Amino acid sequence: MPWYFYLALKQLFPTGRRFPFFTVISVLGVALGVMLLVVSISVMGGFGREIRRMIVDTQGDVQVRARGLLNDPAAVLAAVEKVPGVIGASPFAEGVVMLEFQGKPVFPAIQGVDLDRVERVVPLGRYVRVGSLDLLDDDSVILSSQLAYTLGVNLCGRIQVTSPLLLERLKTDEVFLPRELEVVGLFEIGHQQLDSNTVLVTLRTMQDLYGLGGGVHGINVKLDADRDADAAARSVNAALASVAPAAVARSWMEANQDFLFVLQLEKNLIFFLLVFIIVVAAFSVTSSLLIAVVRKTREIGLLGALGGRPVHVAACFCFQGLLIGVTGTITGLAMGFGALHFRNDMVRAFTQLTGSEEALVRFYQFANLPAHLARGDLILIIVCSVVISTLAGLLPAWRASRLKPVEALRND
Repeated sequence: MPWYFYLALKQLFPTGRRFPFFTVISVLGVALGVMLLVVSISVMGGFGREIRRMIVDTQGDVQVRARGLLNDPAAVLAAVEKVPGVIGASPFAEGVVMLEFQGKPVFPAIQGVDLDRVERVVPLGRYVRVGSLDLLDDDSVILSSQLAYTLGVNLCGRIQVTSPLLLERLKTDEVFLPRELEVVGLFEIGHQQLDSNTVLVTLRTMQDLYGLGGGVHGINVKLDADRDADAAARSVNAALASVAPAAVARSWMEANQDFLFVLQLEKNLIFFLLVFIIVVAAFSVTSSLLIAVVRKTREIGLLGALGGRPVHVAACFCFQGLLIGVTGTITGLAMGFGALHFRNDMVRAFTQLTGSEEALVRFYQFANLPAHLARGDLILIIVCSVVISTLAGLLPAWRASRLKPVEALRND
């Protein structure tokens, strides 16, 4: 080991003092910044991954829509399924209805699904917690868990369903009675908005409720795991040109690009702001190393008199900044991943203490706090922390390298 590296280690960890105060404070400053970065970016990444998963699980990788109805869904399905990379396609119809149970009305979103195809694209059966998707037919309905709780209805309960078609029929003096359906299942996806405001029926039931005939509102498409959604959407559009020119296929990223952009922007802003914690810690490291240069002026002069080159003296202080950065980063990563491991316990304790459990679910729409740290984000955190800490030693290193041996030895 070069002498200047050995000297840097001895200055950080003097003999007989296992945990010197200067080293502990410097390392903790960097570690706290790294920990906050890891926790914040992981939570933001977790929210992003959960939202992406829910979008794909409820809408598929690609979605085909038209300005109006797709009146010939069979032809569109045949064309879509011929596109390379497509492993499933399922038509759907959607809208808003009024549900009524024992005189209590609610106005949820409703979606009609093709039971023969839906499982190829959207894993609805995975989210049915009570009952079964196999029990769904033209005279039954599956409710989201919170919606069922709001209505006070359980399995085998019968609810009244009224669609906006009732108003259209009243204009022509036609009688259109509400549809009575039996509740055969409850589903829960994990997202508060979907779990509190969604109804599932068969596609035929939805077509009857809205008077769609044989038309549908769109088609969800599932792709191979390694297939690029944007490229597949372009291929689907090419296939639809001769079958349904008015239909447009969009990937899940394109369909939700504004929301995903805002999510990424928030993540970048949090990273940018929290990096300043490491910058502040770096300034404290710089200040401490400058004080060390002043206190050890005679020792630095002696090194020069013994033949030490200025670049080696500078390397001694730069290496101290590097070592503080590496140690602080490792410590911060351990603290950050430890906090993430117990994140739900800490959030649960905090919400119980402040009485804000319902507010957390209502506004953030997740029962548990998700976390996911991408490899690129982890590498960026490590690089920023180590580089900033190393740069903190540049000014003290420059100051030490400019000391002339004779003047330094005369210093009192």
